[in-house]
Amino acid sequence: MTAKRNRRKNSVPFDERLQRAADEARAAAEQLPQGEARDALLKKARQAETAAHLNEWLTSPGLQSPR
Repeated sequence: MTAKRNRRKNSVPFDERLQRAADEARAAAEQLPQGEARDALLKKARQAETAAHLNEWLTSPGLQSPR
């Protein structure tokens, strides 16, 4: 038996959700002292920002398919 996919539309665009996740992780990291937990949150924030930049690049109108 196959599972049914959740096909609901998101009300917030992907890039905004990524930026919100980055902002929340960075804000949470500011509340923590130096250590592994803070470093993990900062890494999560950087990864979300990088993903947002990649998404922006991939969805830009200037991107052309290879010939």
